[in-house]
Amino acid sequence: MLRYIIRELLRHRLGLICLIILTVLYAATILSQFLAPYLPTDQDLKHAYHPPTKIVLQDWWPHVQVYERVDPSAARYEPVAGETVPLRFFAPGEEYSFLGLFPTNTHLFGVDEPHRVYLLGSDATGRDVFSRLLYGAQVSLSIGFIGILVTMSLGFAVGSAAGYFGRYVDFLAMRLVEFVIAIPSLYLLIALRGALAEYFDPEQMYLLIVLILSLIGWAGAARIIRGMALSLRERPFVLAAEVMGQKSGRILMRHFLPNLASYLLVAATLSIPVYILAEASLSFLGLGIQEPGTSWGLMLKQAQELKVFTLGLWWLLTPGAAIFVTVITFNMLGDVLRDIVDPRHQMGED
Repeated sequence: MLRYIIRELLRHRLGLICLIILTVLYAATILSQFLAPYLPTDQDLKHAYHPPTKIVLQDWWPHVQVYERVDPSAARYEPVAGETVPLRFFAPGEEYSFLGLFPTNTHLFGVDEPHRVYLLGSDATGRDVFSRLLYGAQVSLSIGFIGILVTMSLGFAVGSAAGYFGRYVDFLAMRLVEFVIAIPSLYLLIALRGALAEYFDPEQMYLLIVLILSLIGWAGAARIIRGMALSLRERPFVLAAEVMGQKSGRILMRHFLPNLASYLLVAATLSIPVYILAEASLSFLGLGIQEPGTSWGLMLKQAQELKVFTLGLWWLLTPGAAIFVTVITFNMLGDVLRDIVDPRHQMGED
C-alpha cells in the first residue's frame, strides 16, 4: 500500500509540486545554520529597519549595494552611488555545529565587515530577517512532526485497543476520550504558562506546551481509529491470527497497523498545519517561544507595531507568508493523499 501511495503521489502533478516545496522548506531548515549569514541574535542598531539589500552584477561577480541611513526616525535608507562590496560565497562567520556534529564557521554567503547583507531586510534591532526566518523554521516546521508523532501514537494505541478488545476496555477508553475532549486546552495552556514559566526556559516551556497540545489532540484520532478497528477485528486474517495463537500486541502491530496506515498518513498530513498554526498563535499571544529564541509566530508578534505598517516595512511580514505557504502546501498534499487512498480512486485505476 505504501509503495502504491508513493507511486501515485509522484504521478500526481499537484502532489509532486507539494513534495518539492516541502522538501525545499525542510532542507533549508536542516541547513539553516549554513544558509543563514548571521546568528538570529546578532544585532546591529546602526542598521535598524534596513530594507532588503540590492544584489548587482559587477565585473561578472555579484556585489551588494551599500546603503546610507539618511533619516533614522523614518528608517529611510538611500543607496550610495557607485559603492558596492563583493558577495563572498562560503564566507567565514559565527561558529556553529553543522548538523549538530561538525564545528565550523563557514556560511553559504556573506560580506566583509563592517558591511552587512540583508536579503529580507532587518528588524528593529538590526537583526537579519532572513537568518531569523531560517532559524525560526527549526521550531515552526519541526513542531508538526513532534506533535503528530505523539498524537498518532496515542490515538492508534488507545483506539485500536478499544476496537479490538471491546467490552470493558472499549468502555474505559471511550470515557477517557470524552474526558480529554472536554478539557479546555486554551485555558489549560494559559494556566500552565503562568504557573510554570519561572521554572523553564522558553524552549523547554514551549516543548511542554507542545506536549500538552499533543496529549489533548490524540482523542479525536483515537475515536476514528476505534471505529475502523471494530470492523477489522472480524476480518478473516485477524481471526486466523487468533486461531494460530498470536498475541494481541502482535496482531495489532502486524495486522491492524498496516491496514490503518493509509488513514494515519492522511490524518497526519492534514494535522501538521494545525500544530504549525498553534505554534504561531501561541507565540503571537506570548504563550510560546520568547526571546532570545525565535519562531515564525514570535517574528509576527514583533511585526505588529504600527510603525511597520505606516513605514511600509513589508519584509517584517515574511514569516506570515512562510506560514501561509507551508500550511497551504500541507493541506493540498493531504487532499491529494486522501484522493489516492480513496477506494473509488483505486477502482478507477483498476
